[in-house]
Amino acid sequence: MAEIDILDRWGGRLWRRFAQLVTVGLSTLLYRVRVYGREQVPARGPILVLCNHQSYYDPIFSQSWVWRPFLFVARQTLFHGFFGWLIHSLGAIPIRQGQADIRSIRTVIGLLNKGWAVCLYPEGSRTLDGRIAVIKPGFGLISRRAGAPIVPMVIDGAFECWPRTRKWPRLTGRVGVLYGKPISPEHVKEAGDEAFAEELTSLLRQLQAELREKMGREPLDYSTPVPTD
Repeated sequence: MAEIDILDRWGGRLWRRFAQLVTVGLSTLLYRVRVYGREQVPARGPILVLCNHQSYYDPIFSQSWVWRPFLFVARQTLFHGFFGWLIHSLGAIPIRQGQADIRSIRTVIGLLNKGWAVCLYPEGSRTLDGRIAVIKPGFGLISRRAGAPIVPMVIDGAFECWPRTRKWPRLTGRVGVLYGKPISPEHVKEAGDEAFAEELTSLLRQLQAELREKMGREPLDYSTPVPTD
């Protein structure tokens, strides 16, 4: 992956660390971010981080104060002008939406095979009401092909800070982040794609409830279907 080479150079590493300290530091001050379970993120080797999707802020909150760099996949239409240069320099990988499945899977597997940590948002789009939508099968395949453990994680509070209905974010709020225990690729293989997608949906919702409890919030109600695009 030639586009990732910049992060292997000292200049790229220094720039990324600086950007992480600034963005994560500011977001922590503004949104009183609390992080739980950082020790669950392996220090080396390939990992696939799967997170719920609450806002445009999610890549900042997902990386949080985990020192190991995460790579993110973003739609190719974002890679234009200064913003495109910026996210590319920070390790975002462009993906053409029209070629989503095969192209995206191959790209992510290639990154994992190089030992990177890749963070994806399996819901596909930002939540409409703060709840976690049903996860579709396919992410188990990535874990199996790359031999990469899956680290489930959840963000809570980012939806209230920057919901889809607002053009600009609120500058106050309270956000929590929780990393769950890694899931081995062997377990993913044994479960099968359909069953693992159901398991992942349930697990992310359980982690969300656990995180909300830590933050003194009531768990969200999943008795009715979660709306999606």
